[in-house]
Amino acid sequence: MEKRKLGNSGLEVSALGMGCMNLSFGTGKAADVNEGIKVIRAGYEKGITFFDTAEAYGPYTNEELVGLALQPIRDKVIIATKFGMISDTGINSRPEHIRKVAEESLRRLKTDYIDLFYQHRVDPNVPIEDVAGTVADLIKEGKVKYFGLSEAGEETIKKAHSVQSVSAVQNQYSIWTREPEEKVLPLCEALGIGFVPWAPIGTGFLTGKITPDIKFDSDTDLRAVFPRFTPDAIRANMPVVELLTKIANRKNGTPVQIALAWLMAQKPFIVPIPGMDKIEYLDDNIKSVNIALTTEDLQEIEEGLAGITFQGARLNDELLGLSED
Repeated sequence: MEKRKLGNSGLEVSALGMGCMNLSFGTGKAADVNEGIKVIRAGYEKGITFFDTAEAYGPYTNEELVGLALQPIRDKVIIATKFGMISDTGINSRPEHIRKVAEESLRRLKTDYIDLFYQHRVDPNVPIEDVAGTVADLIKEGKVKYFGLSEAGEETIKKAHSVQSVSAVQNQYSIWTREPEEKVLPLCEALGIGFVPWAPIGTGFLTGKITPDIKFDSDTDLRAVFPRFTPDAIRANMPVVELLTKIANRKNGTPVQIALAWLMAQKPFIVPIPGMDKIEYLDDNIKSVNIALTTEDLQEIEEGLAGITFQGARLNDELLGLSED
């Protein structure tokens, strides 16, 4: 698989990463540990070198799974994890807590360094300069290599970057969630920061397999409370799937492959991390790297999207503790 550089940081990863969250949490029941290990290692064998997890996934169990799966090949992969989304008091990026999370993540991941350490959500009670300074200290100590931000806005990114270079920003971005294009993507390009879209296939919607009559388990599937996944919203948003399917048929691909290829065509420093919690999803996702969308294809997509008004907020912001500038 081809490689991409996340901005100017020197961090090079596979053009497509693996979001590991769904193996433990988020869109259904957790996978059996042995099956999870099998999926992660199959991803590596097929060329993926960039694996994304977080202490909040599970919580904790996803880091443990990723650590077990990647321990034999630790020096050949890039592991990204996150801090600051969960604690006894909720969102917490106090310096002492960041250090605590770092030590616990290192233990669960069975490693002595974290490649990319993201602040999972902006903490309104802690200046971002203090957060960046704490991660800078961890970098000096060799426990972390690169600093990232997740779901951060323009001002937060600029302030953090002035203290410690931000290597990657991980915000939600896909063909039906394009907010980063207004301010965050241009800023990343200007500052030499990589961009890692999470939910690049619309939390599964862009697969074309979600229909208005689907029932999400409120105990195991976050989409049960996402506004875009009500029956009415699913019905209203189906034209984007039809658009992707039309182009996929012409390209001898799938809607998933077109959605991912579209993201990678936007900027050379973009590395999507689709959730791949089953072996059969791997090939479908990975083939997107080899799909070349022409200028005409991209224009057709833009024109098609111009006629679609998406219904429902992208997710339940209050539930997930989002904070934007």
